[in-house]
Amino acid sequence: MANYLKIFNIPNHYQFHRGGQIDNGIIAYETWGQLNQNKSNALLILTGLSADSHAARHSANDTAGWWEYMIGPGKAIDTNQWFVICASSLGSCKGSTGPCSPNPRTGQAYRFDFPDLCLEDIANTSVLLCQSLGIDRLHATIGPSMGGMTALALLLKHSEYCKHLVHIASGMASPPFSTAIRSLQREAILKDENFNQGHYSAANWPEEGMKFARKIGMLSYRSATEWADRFPRSLKKVPEHAFGSEFPIESYLEHHANQFVHKFDPISYLYLSRAMDWFDGHSYAQPRGSNPLGRVKLDGALIIGAETDLLFPVALQTELHQLLQKAGIKSELVITNSIQGHDAFLVDQQTFTQLVGDYLVQSAV
Repeated sequence: MANYLKIFNIPNHYQFHRGGQIDNGIIAYETWGQLNQNKSNALLILTGLSADSHAARHSANDTAGWWEYMIGPGKAIDTNQWFVICASSLGSCKGSTGPCSPNPRTGQAYRFDFPDLCLEDIANTSVLLCQSLGIDRLHATIGPSMGGMTALALLLKHSEYCKHLVHIASGMASPPFSTAIRSLQREAILKDENFNQGHYSAANWPEEGMKFARKIGMLSYRSATEWADRFPRSLKKVPEHAFGSEFPIESYLEHHANQFVHKFDPISYLYLSRAMDWFDGHSYAQPRGSNPLGRVKLDGALIIGAETDLLFPVALQTELHQLLQKAGIKSELVITNSIQGHDAFLVDQQTFTQLVGDYLVQSAV
């Protein structure tokens, strides 16, 4: 366990949304800034599938984080003003308890004995973490991608726990195209001969399955418009063997797949991927057909999408915005012209810095 991580001990006999429980579970998290006296300046950042708690550098870890441009003194999420919390998701392999963690009853990794994981479980343990810090209500929850759906799960399960929502590149549920992409990723991992029903090792890692899963993912994270700009078709090389890598886009996919393959645990990937596809915010409508967000109490929301996002197209952000408005919640919808597709929130720094920073400034008034 990295010594810069803070640890929250999940209460024993923690019950999962779909049944099952764990003991001795932990959530690894990091914080930036200082909690004010009345504990009203807390922001919770909920991560995408493969991200961890290290969203930005801080005094205990000077390594750049996955949202470095967004978080820090004087930045859009200004840690001179806000107390920021980011945790590695329950079920991940980034310090928090997940299927690759040892089961205290056996001493061996849970593997598929880990309970069925839902985004509601990630949301619930995130609230428990924040409550353990004395935070009765968050000023805002900020969630991109999977984190956006987890933020909705949090609001649906804890309707008054957040004053504001910043929801990025996500939606009330995964559309069929997104589920198809993730289904193919899971299939690639499961069919790798080294996966061995989850009994793989560092020496026999399901590399090919993880590489294919990452390449499939990369096809959906960025846009064809961006790739047309970055990879002119005229640029190609002589392949090393018949049907070998010839075009720049092939090298790009291979490079990113090789970088990722040993950085994430295959079973954790399966669990988190499935949790995304299982989540359906519409199922919370009571009675059926009513507004599922009708009981949510928010002072305001910012919903951001990108025109080029294939995974979570703009119709999903529009739907969420309209549901919030029908629930009487002040909601602002912004669809950017970022060409980077689903990953725009990681890459289009100028646009997203402006949007998130301005909203937080206005929300503090």
